Amino acid sequence: MLIKKPSQLSLNENEATPETIYKQRRTILKALGITVAGLPLAQTAQAGLFDSFGKKDKPVDKRRVLTSESSPYSNRALSLTPEDKVLQYNNFYEFGTDKSDPAARAQNFKTNPWNIEIGGLVSNPITLGYEDIFKSFPIEERIYRLRCVEAWSMNIPWLGFPLASLLRKAGPLSNAKYVAFETLYDPKQMPGQASRRLGGGIDYPYVEGLRLDEAMHPLTLMSVGLYGKTLAPQNGAPIRLVVPWKYGFKSIKSVVRITLTDNQPPTTWNLLAPNEYGFYANVNPRVDHPRWSQASERFIGEGSIFSSRRQPTKMFNGYEAQVASLYQGLDLKRNY
Repeated sequence: MLIKKPSQLSLNENEATPETIYKQRRTILKALGITVAGLPLAQTAQAGLFDSFGKKDKPVDKRRVLTSESSPYSNRALSLTPEDKVLQYNNFYEFGTDKSDPAARAQNFKTNPWNIEIGGLVSNPITLGYEDIFKSFPIEERIYRLRCVEAWSMNIPWLGFPLASLLRKAGPLSNAKYVAFETLYDPKQMPGQASRRLGGGIDYPYVEGLRLDEAMHPLTLMSVGLYGKTLAPQNGAPIRLVVPWKYGFKSIKSVVRITLTDNQPPTTWNLLAPNEYGFYANVNPRVDHPRWSQASERFIGEGSIFSSRRQPTKMFNGYEAQVASLYQGLDLKRNY
């Protein structure tokens, strides 16, 4: 088993949210926002301190229940972020830059039928439909930390399967070194793609990438659900990447294409601001964002955004024992 030392992955007992509390559902009042100059991500990072989860009507839950297996890579010692907050507090600029935009604007997003293509430097290029995914891979539940580059965090019970299982099915060739990912491009369904103002000035489709060894690591997950159900559109339905030791923007949503390549692929935020968002994007409390500290984070748990507790940021988001060997000899300040 990969995770042998619970102390490396767990929170202290006095940090944990009691089960009886995190299962409660509260209505969070919307607070006043602020205006911040700079890139859209800087706006959400600063305004997030005063953001809320809205008073909007709760959308109808169209997700279906999934059956999953337990996983040795899941950390059940983590106190979960309430499901309502995971559903209502999102960065998904394809639907707008405000935290509440994705939940409000993505409800009619069509996620089935859906195809995901795996190609490039592989011996067996494949295309999987949405239902093929569930037939091809056992679904596991994995409770992971999620750390946003904006210095907030959540603990989420994802449902999915190892990316390595998908890549092995395609058969990486010996000269494959990187894995590139691409989000659906559909401006008719994704209003942020149709408007630079609404979509934060990003050139779409959203693209991301990993080194092949990072992609093949057993912690790297392709998620198809959370909290026992399929993914909601605002959370990246129908299938997304989850890399728990990296900042959240690396975990690309609504993936339609995976390409193995011998060159480091371009990534959206690195293209937009290379001095702020590097290719690796490993969670590192000792390497600050140019405009804010990464030494601590707001954990989004029970209560309002104002009462979210502040906690120290863990190296590699708490997964140092599992992934540090991937970067042996690499200068993590230069390769941020």
